[in-house]
Amino acid sequence: MGVNLGNIVPKKEVELTELSGKKIAIDALNQIYQFLSIIRDRMTGEPLKDSKGRITSHLSGLFYRTAKLIEAGISPAFVFDGEPPAFKKRTIEKREEMKKEAEKKWKEALEKGEEAITYAQAAAKATDEMIEESKELIKLMGLPVIQAPSEGEAQCAFMAIQGDVFASASQDYDSLLFGSPRLIRNISITGRRKLPRKEVYIEVKPEIIELEKLLLELGIDRKKLVIMGLLIGTDYNPGGVKGIGPKKALELVKKCKNLKEVLKKVEWKFNVDAEEIFEFFLDPPVTKKYKLEWKRPEREKLIKFMVDEHDFSSERVEKVIDNLEKRFVSGRQASLSSWFK
Repeated sequence: MGVNLGNIVPKKEVELTELSGKKIAIDALNQIYQFLSIIRDRMTGEPLKDSKGRITSHLSGLFYRTAKLIEAGISPAFVFDGEPPAFKKRTIEKREEMKKEAEKKWKEALEKGEEAITYAQAAAKATDEMIEESKELIKLMGLPVIQAPSEGEAQCAFMAIQGDVFASASQDYDSLLFGSPRLIRNISITGRRKLPRKEVYIEVKPEIIELEKLLLELGIDRKKLVIMGLLIGTDYNPGGVKGIGPKKALELVKKCKNLKEVLKKVEWKFNVDAEEIFEFFLDPPVTKKYKLEWKRPEREKLIKFMVDEHDFSSERVEKVIDNLEKRFVSGRQASLSSWFK
Protein backbone atom coordinates (compact mmCIF):
# COMPACT_ATOMS: atom_id res chain seq x y z
CA MET A 1 0.00 0.00 0.00
CA GLY A 2 2.31 2.75 1.24
CA VAL A 3 1.78 6.50 1.13
CA ASN A 4 -0.27 7.81 -1.81
CA LEU A 5 1.74 10.66 -3.34
CA GLY A 6 0.84 9.79 -6.93
CA ASN A 7 -1.07 12.96 -7.80
CA ILE A 8 1.63 15.42 -6.72
CA VAL A 9 4.83 13.61 -7.65
CA PRO A 10 6.73 14.77 -10.78
CA LYS A 11 7.56 11.61 -12.76
CA LYS A 12 9.75 11.01 -15.76
CA GLU A 13 8.99 8.07 -18.02
CA VAL A 14 12.02 6.19 -19.35
CA GLU A 15 12.80 3.12 -21.40
CA LEU A 16 14.41 0.15 -19.66
CA THR A 17 17.49 0.61 -21.85
CA GLU A 18 18.02 4.06 -20.32
CA LEU A 19 18.73 2.30 -17.02
CA SER A 20 21.49 0.17 -18.56
CA GLY A 21 24.61 0.03 -16.42
CA LYS A 22 22.68 0.94 -13.25
CA LYS A 23 22.59 -1.03 -10.00
CA ILE A 24 19.07 -0.97 -8.57
CA ALA A 25 17.84 -2.14 -5.15
CA ILE A 26 14.43 -3.77 -5.55
CA ASP A 27 11.87 -4.04 -2.76
CA ALA A 28 11.50 -7.82 -3.12
CA LEU A 29 8.21 -8.36 -1.27
CA ASN A 30 6.55 -5.52 -3.16
CA GLN A 31 7.59 -7.14 -6.45
CA ILE A 32 6.56 -10.65 -5.37
CA TYR A 33 3.07 -9.34 -4.57
CA GLN A 34 2.91 -7.73 -8.02
CA PHE A 35 3.62 -11.07 -9.66
CA LEU A 36 1.19 -12.95 -7.42
CA SER A 37 -1.42 -10.37 -8.37
CA ILE A 38 -0.98 -10.07 -12.14
CA ILE A 39 0.17 -13.54 -13.23
CA ARG A 40 -3.28 -15.12 -13.07
CA ASP A 41 -6.08 -16.35 -15.30
CA ARG A 42 -7.94 -13.21 -16.43
CA MET A 43 -11.38 -14.74 -15.81
CA THR A 44 -11.11 -17.13 -12.86
CA GLY A 45 -8.25 -15.35 -11.09
CA GLU A 46 -6.40 -18.64 -10.57
CA PRO A 47 -2.64 -18.17 -10.12
CA LEU A 48 -0.05 -20.15 -12.05
CA LYS A 49 0.58 -23.54 -10.40
CA ASP A 50 2.83 -26.56 -10.89
CA SER A 51 1.68 -30.19 -11.15
CA LYS A 52 1.71 -30.51 -7.34
CA GLY A 53 -0.71 -27.58 -6.98
CA ARG A 54 1.91 -25.17 -5.65
CA ILE A 55 1.61 -21.52 -6.71
CA THR A 56 4.41 -20.47 -9.07
CA SER A 57 3.27 -17.02 -10.26
CA HIS A 58 6.00 -15.37 -8.16
CA LEU A 59 8.68 -17.66 -9.58
CA SER A 60 7.55 -17.01 -13.15
CA GLY A 61 7.67 -13.25 -12.62
CA LEU A 62 10.99 -13.24 -10.82
CA PHE A 63 12.68 -15.46 -13.40
CA TYR A 64 11.40 -14.11 -16.72
CA ARG A 65 10.94 -10.45 -15.86
CA THR A 66 14.16 -10.13 -13.91
CA ALA A 67 15.93 -11.72 -16.88
CA LYS A 68 14.58 -8.87 -19.04
CA LEU A 69 16.11 -6.34 -16.63
CA ILE A 70 19.48 -8.08 -16.85
CA GLU A 71 19.25 -8.28 -20.66
CA ALA A 72 18.63 -4.50 -20.64
CA GLY A 73 21.94 -4.06 -18.80
CA ILE A 74 20.47 -3.49 -15.33
CA SER A 75 22.07 -5.04 -12.23
CA PRO A 76 19.22 -5.77 -9.78
CA ALA A 77 19.70 -6.54 -6.08
CA PHE A 78 16.71 -7.84 -4.09
CA VAL A 79 16.04 -6.57 -0.58
CA PHE A 80 13.73 -8.58 1.68
CA ASP A 81 11.75 -7.29 4.66
CA GLY A 82 12.80 -8.14 8.17
CA GLU A 83 10.86 -7.54 11.39
CA PRO A 84 8.20 -4.84 10.94
CA PRO A 85 8.00 -2.08 13.55
CA ALA A 86 5.66 -2.86 16.44
CA PHE A 87 3.26 -0.09 15.43
CA LYS A 88 2.62 -1.83 12.08
CA LYS A 89 0.86 -4.73 13.81
CA ARG A 90 -2.66 -3.35 13.38
CA THR A 91 -2.05 -2.67 9.68
CA ILE A 92 -0.90 -6.26 9.14
CA GLU A 93 -3.95 -7.58 10.98
CA LYS A 94 -6.26 -5.37 8.92
CA ARG A 95 -4.66 -6.55 5.68
CA GLU A 96 -5.23 -10.16 6.69
CA GLU A 97 -8.89 -9.41 7.36
CA MET A 98 -9.22 -7.75 3.95
CA LYS A 99 -7.59 -10.72 2.22
CA LYS A 100 -9.98 -13.16 3.91
CA GLU A 101 -12.94 -11.07 2.78
CA ALA A 102 -11.54 -10.88 -0.77
CA GLU A 103 -11.03 -14.65 -0.80
CA LYS A 104 -14.66 -15.15 0.23
CA LYS A 105 -15.87 -12.85 -2.59
CA TRP A 106 -13.55 -14.61 -5.04
CA LYS A 107 -15.17 -17.98 -4.29
CA GLU A 108 -18.67 -16.47 -4.54
CA ALA A 109 -17.85 -14.93 -7.95
CA LEU A 110 -16.56 -18.28 -9.22
CA GLU A 111 -19.72 -20.03 -8.08
CA LYS A 112 -21.83 -17.46 -9.94
CA GLY A 113 -19.69 -17.72 -13.06
CA GLU A 114 -18.70 -14.05 -12.80
CA GLU A 115 -15.32 -12.48 -13.50
CA ALA A 116 -13.27 -13.06 -10.35
CA ILE A 117 -9.83 -11.61 -11.13
CA THR A 118 -10.20 -8.45 -9.02
CA TYR A 119 -11.13 -10.39 -5.85
CA ALA A 120 -8.41 -12.96 -6.56
CA GLN A 121 -5.77 -10.25 -6.82
CA ALA A 122 -6.89 -8.70 -3.52
CA ALA A 123 -6.65 -12.13 -1.86
CA ALA A 124 -3.04 -12.75 -2.96
CA LYS A 125 -0.73 -13.88 -0.14
CA ALA A 126 3.03 -14.33 -0.02
CA THR A 127 3.73 -17.24 2.34
CA ASP A 128 7.02 -17.88 4.12
CA GLU A 129 7.61 -20.77 1.73
CA MET A 130 7.14 -18.48 -1.29
CA ILE A 131 9.58 -15.97 0.13
CA GLU A 132 12.23 -18.65 0.72
CA GLU A 133 11.67 -20.04 -2.80
CA SER A 134 12.08 -16.53 -4.18
CA LYS A 135 15.38 -16.04 -2.35
CA GLU A 136 16.66 -19.38 -3.65
CA LEU A 137 15.74 -18.55 -7.24
CA ILE A 138 17.32 -15.09 -7.09
CA LYS A 139 20.56 -16.54 -5.71
CA LEU A 140 20.63 -19.24 -8.42
CA MET A 141 20.31 -16.46 -11.00
CA GLY A 142 23.53 -14.99 -9.55
CA LEU A 143 21.91 -11.93 -8.03
CA PRO A 144 22.40 -10.36 -4.58
CA VAL A 145 19.87 -11.04 -1.83
CA ILE A 146 19.94 -8.59 1.07
CA GLN A 147 18.05 -9.25 4.29
CA ALA A 148 16.86 -6.00 5.87
CA PRO A 149 16.55 -5.86 9.67
CA SER A 150 13.17 -4.14 9.27
CA GLU A 151 11.45 -2.53 6.27
CA GLY A 152 12.88 -3.45 2.86
CA GLU A 153 12.18 0.00 1.43
CA ALA A 154 14.20 1.62 4.23
CA GLN A 155 17.14 -0.64 3.40
CA CYS A 156 16.82 0.11 -0.34
CA ALA A 157 16.80 3.83 0.44
CA PHE A 158 19.90 3.52 2.64
CA MET A 159 21.82 1.71 -0.12
CA ALA A 160 20.85 4.43 -2.60
CA ILE A 161 21.84 7.19 -0.15
CA GLN A 162 25.23 5.49 0.28
CA GLY A 163 25.67 5.51 -3.50
CA ASP A 164 25.98 1.72 -3.64
CA VAL A 165 22.96 1.57 -5.97
CA PHE A 166 21.50 4.10 -8.39
CA ALA A 167 17.94 3.91 -7.08
CA SER A 168 15.29 2.07 -5.09
CA ALA A 169 12.61 0.21 -7.05
CA SER A 170 9.07 -0.25 -5.72
CA GLN A 171 5.48 0.55 -6.63
CA ASP A 172 5.08 2.36 -3.31
CA TYR A 173 6.40 5.87 -2.64
CA ASP A 174 7.67 5.14 0.88
CA SER A 175 11.30 4.94 -0.31
CA LEU A 176 11.16 8.70 -0.85
CA LEU A 177 10.07 9.26 2.75
CA PHE A 178 12.99 7.06 3.83
CA GLY A 179 15.28 9.40 1.87
CA SER A 180 16.05 7.48 -1.32
CA PRO A 181 17.46 10.01 -3.83
CA ARG A 182 15.67 8.18 -6.65
CA LEU A 183 12.67 5.88 -6.88
CA ILE A 184 11.87 3.76 -9.92
CA ARG A 185 8.32 2.50 -10.39
CA ASN A 186 6.96 -0.03 -12.93
CA ILE A 187 10.40 -1.58 -13.40
CA SER A 188 9.00 -5.10 -13.82
CA ILE A 189 5.48 -4.44 -15.09
CA THR A 190 6.33 -2.61 -18.29
CA GLY A 191 4.30 -3.20 -21.43
CA ARG A 192 0.63 -3.26 -22.37
CA ARG A 193 -1.67 -3.53 -19.36
CA LYS A 194 -5.44 -3.79 -18.99
CA LEU A 195 -7.12 -1.32 -16.62
CA PRO A 196 -9.16 -3.01 -13.83
CA ARG A 197 -12.83 -3.59 -14.71
CA LYS A 198 -12.41 -1.91 -18.11
CA GLU A 199 -11.73 -3.07 -21.64
CA VAL A 200 -9.03 -0.44 -21.88
CA TYR A 201 -5.31 -1.07 -22.32
CA ILE A 202 -2.47 1.32 -21.52
CA GLU A 203 1.27 1.27 -22.14
CA VAL A 204 3.19 1.10 -18.87
CA LYS A 205 6.77 2.37 -18.75
CA PRO A 206 9.29 2.71 -15.93
CA GLU A 207 9.05 6.01 -14.05
CA ILE A 208 11.86 7.79 -12.21
CA ILE A 209 11.07 10.14 -9.33
CA GLU A 210 13.97 12.20 -8.02
CA LEU A 211 13.66 13.25 -4.39
CA GLU A 212 15.53 16.54 -4.81
CA LYS A 213 13.32 17.61 -7.75
CA LEU A 214 10.20 16.56 -5.85
CA LEU A 215 11.13 18.64 -2.80
CA LEU A 216 12.05 21.65 -4.94
CA GLU A 217 8.77 21.48 -6.84
CA LEU A 218 6.72 21.18 -3.64
CA GLY A 219 8.79 23.82 -1.86
CA ILE A 220 9.42 21.70 1.24
CA ASP A 221 12.19 19.63 2.85
CA ARG A 222 12.24 15.88 3.52
CA LYS A 223 10.95 16.24 7.09
CA LYS A 224 7.86 18.02 5.79
CA LEU A 225 7.45 15.33 3.12
CA VAL A 226 7.34 12.76 5.92
CA ILE A 227 4.75 14.86 7.77
CA MET A 228 2.71 14.98 4.55
CA GLY A 229 2.93 11.19 4.45
CA LEU A 230 1.55 10.95 7.99
CA LEU A 231 -1.36 13.22 7.09
CA ILE A 232 -2.20 11.37 3.85
CA GLY A 233 -1.68 7.94 5.39
CA THR A 234 1.18 5.41 5.56
CA ASP A 235 1.44 1.69 6.27
CA TYR A 236 1.55 2.68 9.94
CA ASN A 237 -1.55 4.90 9.96
CA PRO A 238 -3.63 3.70 6.97
CA GLY A 239 -6.15 6.16 5.57
CA GLY A 240 -4.41 9.14 7.11
CA VAL A 241 -6.13 12.05 8.82
CA LYS A 242 -9.78 12.32 7.81
CA GLY A 243 -10.48 14.92 5.16
CA ILE A 244 -6.84 15.53 4.25
CA GLY A 245 -5.48 14.64 0.82
CA PRO A 246 -2.13 15.47 -0.78
CA LYS A 247 -2.98 19.10 -1.67
CA LYS A 248 -4.36 19.98 1.76
CA ALA A 249 -1.43 18.20 3.44
CA LEU A 250 0.99 20.30 1.39
CA GLU A 251 -0.79 23.51 2.44
CA LEU A 252 -0.60 22.50 6.11
CA VAL A 253 3.11 21.62 6.16
CA LYS A 254 3.95 24.88 4.42
CA LYS A 255 2.06 26.89 7.03
CA CYS A 256 3.54 25.03 10.02
CA LYS A 257 7.14 24.86 11.22
CA ASN A 258 7.13 21.27 12.46
CA LEU A 259 5.08 18.17 13.29
CA LYS A 260 3.91 19.52 16.66
CA GLU A 261 2.37 22.57 15.03
CA VAL A 262 0.68 20.41 12.38
CA LEU A 263 -0.81 18.08 15.00
CA LYS A 264 -2.43 21.04 16.75
CA LYS A 265 -4.45 21.70 13.59
CA VAL A 266 -5.68 18.14 12.93
CA GLU A 267 -7.35 15.25 14.75
CA TRP A 268 -4.85 12.41 15.12
CA LYS A 269 -7.09 9.42 15.83
CA PHE A 270 -4.54 6.63 15.65
CA ASN A 271 -3.27 4.36 18.41
CA VAL A 272 0.31 4.90 17.28
CA ASP A 273 2.17 8.09 18.20
CA ALA A 274 2.77 10.38 15.19
CA GLU A 275 6.20 11.35 16.50
CA GLU A 276 7.22 7.69 16.62
CA ILE A 277 6.31 7.12 12.97
CA PHE A 278 8.02 10.39 12.02
CA GLU A 279 11.28 9.35 13.69
CA PHE A 280 11.07 5.87 12.15
CA PHE A 281 11.02 7.32 8.62
CA LEU A 282 13.96 9.61 9.41
CA ASP A 283 16.10 6.99 11.16
CA PRO A 284 14.92 3.43 10.39
CA PRO A 285 16.79 0.25 11.32
CA VAL A 286 19.11 -0.72 8.44
CA THR A 287 22.18 -2.89 8.02
CA LYS A 288 25.50 -1.72 6.66
CA LYS A 289 26.61 -5.32 6.25
CA TYR A 290 25.51 -6.25 2.76
CA LYS A 291 27.39 -7.56 -0.24
CA LEU A 292 26.56 -6.49 -3.77
CA GLU A 293 28.01 -9.13 -6.05
CA TRP A 294 26.61 -10.36 -9.36
CA LYS A 295 27.66 -13.87 -10.33
CA ARG A 296 27.27 -16.27 -13.25
CA PRO A 297 23.89 -18.07 -13.03
CA GLU A 298 24.00 -21.67 -11.80
CA ARG A 299 22.67 -23.37 -14.93
CA GLU A 300 22.10 -26.94 -13.74
CA LYS A 301 20.61 -25.91 -10.41
CA LEU A 302 18.32 -23.39 -12.14
CA ILE A 303 17.07 -26.05 -14.56
CA LYS A 304 16.45 -28.46 -11.69
CA PHE A 305 14.61 -25.79 -9.68
CA MET A 306 12.49 -24.35 -12.48
CA VAL A 307 11.94 -27.36 -14.76
CA ASP A 308 12.23 -30.49 -12.61
CA GLU A 309 10.71 -29.10 -9.42
CA HIS A 310 8.18 -26.58 -10.74
CA ASP A 311 7.31 -27.73 -14.29
CA PHE A 312 8.43 -24.70 -16.26
CA SER A 313 9.27 -25.18 -19.95
CA SER A 314 12.76 -26.63 -20.35
CA GLU A 315 13.29 -24.94 -23.71
CA ARG A 316 12.21 -21.53 -22.47
CA VAL A 317 14.17 -21.74 -19.21
CA GLU A 318 17.38 -22.79 -20.97
CA LYS A 319 17.00 -19.97 -23.50
CA VAL A 320 16.75 -17.45 -20.66
CA ILE A 321 19.81 -18.96 -18.94
CA ASP A 322 21.75 -18.72 -22.22
CA ASN A 323 20.96 -15.00 -22.39
CA LEU A 324 21.87 -14.50 -18.73
CA GLU A 325 25.24 -16.17 -19.25
CA LYS A 326 25.96 -14.05 -22.33
CA ARG A 327 25.06 -10.92 -20.40
CA PHE A 328 27.27 -11.93 -17.47
CA VAL A 329 30.28 -12.45 -19.74
CA SER A 330 29.73 -9.24 -21.76
CA GLY A 331 29.03 -7.25 -18.60
CA ARG A 332 32.18 -8.51 -16.93
CA GLN A 333 34.28 -7.73 -20.00
CA ALA A 334 32.86 -4.21 -20.17
CA SER A 335 33.68 -3.71 -16.49
CA LEU A 336 37.27 -4.94 -16.96
CA SER A 337 37.86 -2.78 -20.04
CA SER A 338 36.68 0.33 -18.20
CA TRP A 339 38.99 -0.59 -15.29
CA PHE A 340 42.08 -0.47 -17.51
CA LYS A 341 41.19 2.81 -19.27
